[in-house]
Formats: sequence, structure tokens, C-alpha cells
Amino acid sequence: MTKPPLTIHLAAPRGFCAGVDRAIKIVEMALAKWGAPVYVRHEIVHNKFVVDDLRAKGAVFVEELDDCPLDRPVIFSAHGVPKSVPAEAARRNMVYVDATCPLVSKVHIEAARHHENGLQMIMIGHAGHPETIGTMGQLPEGEVLLVETVEDVAKVAVRDPARLAFVTQTTLSVDDTADIVAALQARFPAIVGPHKEDICYATTNRQEAVKAMALMADAMLVVGAPNSSNSKRLVEVGARAGCRYAQLVQRASDIDWRALEGIGSLGITAGASAPEVLVNEVIDAFRERFEVTVKPVMTAEENVEFKVPRVLREAAQSA
Repeated sequence: MTKPPLTIHLAAPRGFCAGVDRAIKIVEMALAKWGAPVYVRHEIVHNKFVVDDLRAKGAVFVEELDDCPLDRPVIFSAHGVPKSVPAEAARRNMVYVDATCPLVSKVHIEAARHHENGLQMIMIGHAGHPETIGTMGQLPEGEVLLVETVEDVAKVAVRDPARLAFVTQTTLSVDDTADIVAALQARFPAIVGPHKEDICYATTNRQEAVKAMALMADAMLVVGAPNSSNSKRLVEVGARAGCRYAQLVQRASDIDWRALEGIGSLGITAGASAPEVLVNEVIDAFRERFEVTVKPVMTAEENVEFKVPRVLREAAQSA
């Protein structure tokens, strides 16, 4: 039986960003240095495949420091943690390694600098997301106010409209955030913004690739986890850019084949915490059903690399 033809438009860049790659390396290098088990506070990145792989190598994932024994190292996830967490680890004399993405750390430093200058912060982000919790936890309670939507801007109660600054979660929709920033600036003309865009290069690049791909494809799949902010934003960006069907899948087994009946073209991308092996798995699943032609859609080149902490670099060099 002849397979129907299918053109797969494959987004580039896609998948792992430098912060995710660094965080995974930190766990692997910590296991090499200290042996198993190594404890990780929160999922190191939001991807079940990655977490399960590290768990099989000896990582133990927990939600709080109270779940960690005092005599084993603990790693803080790429999303960042409130200031109180490393302070408590130090008080307990625990060995800890901070795997916070350097671009998230930049936002933390920015918030602290504005606080030192007497400004109250407004954070654009998603309530309950680990990165939002970590960033808001850099300052005393009440010093960071959260807004999630343009509507929230109209309701937020600030201490002094003339003494404000804003930061953003690094994994937001670029377009949605621009609308919220515009609303903040309209209501608070004196509000101070970041020196450089807080939304990270990888989030921006992956969203731009999706926009370029959206009108080429009858449907789009985003490989990523349901708790991954940047992956969910890619689905939204694809739909908004004109793709009639966009679906988030963790694995090839999640594909809704009925929804894809009759398509002649498909866009595929992956969130910043999704490994390339899962993208290949999805493409292979389509090869079983279609005569596939893969066409890359390249909108940017990435060559960013972040160093791991010195304690792990020195251990690797001496090994």
C-alpha cells in the first residue's frame, strides 16, 4: 500500500537551550563527583524523559530541602529558587549546587538592584511557576507584585506609581508580554524596564521559528511537557500565527492521529527542555504512516554556551 506524501517543516532552532543543557550537565557531573544519590530540588527541567533518565542514573527529585538528607549534595533547578532556599541550605551546612539558568539569574540581579534603589517591582509571569516563585522570592514579601494579564495591570495596587520597575519571566509569549508592558507603561509612565529584554534568546528564537512555519503547515506539533511554560507558549504562538491545528505532545505515543487525517504538511518544533531524541521519535512515527520529506525552517543560529559551576569544572578536569 502506497503511503501518502507528507512534508515536515522542522523548526530551527528547537529543543534544548543553553540553560537546560547546563542544568542537565550539572546533575550528571555532580553524580560523577559525589556518586549517587544526588538530590535535586524540583524537576531540574520540565521534561519527564530527561528527569526519568537522570533518576535512573541516581538523581533523587524532591520538592523541598526538608526531603534531603544533610549528608548528600542538593542541586537547585534551572528555574531558580527563592533566596531563602540557599540560605537555609547553608545554615544546615549542606553541599549545594545552583543550576539556575544564568538568564534567570540576570533577572534576579536586576530585581535586587531596583530594590536597592527603592523601587517596588512588578513581575510579568505565571502564578505558581517555579521561575516566578524564585524571582519573587529574591525580595521581601510585598516588594514584588505579580501580573499575568493586561487586565491585571488595571487592578494592581502599588505603593508609589513614580517608584516602580518591572521584570518578566523568561519563558513568556513575546507578543503577549509586549501588550502587558504597554499597559504598564500607559498606567505608570515612570516605570523602569529591564536594560535588556528579560524573555530569553531561546524562547524568542523558538517562537519566531514557529511563526515562520505556521502558515506553511496544515498542522503543528510541539514536543514538550505540559508543565513547560515555553512549550505551551509555542502551541499558542502557532495557533495565533495561523496554523489551524497545534498540539503539544510529550512523546510520539501522544499524537492524535485522527486530528491529523488528510494533512499534507506538518510543522514540528520542540520546547527548550525537550531533547532531540524525542523529536526524532515523532518524525519516525510519521515515517511509518507517510512518505516523509523533511524541510528545515531556519530563522536563527544559536551558539550560546553557559559554564557549569567551578566546583564541578575542577572535578571534571582532575578526573
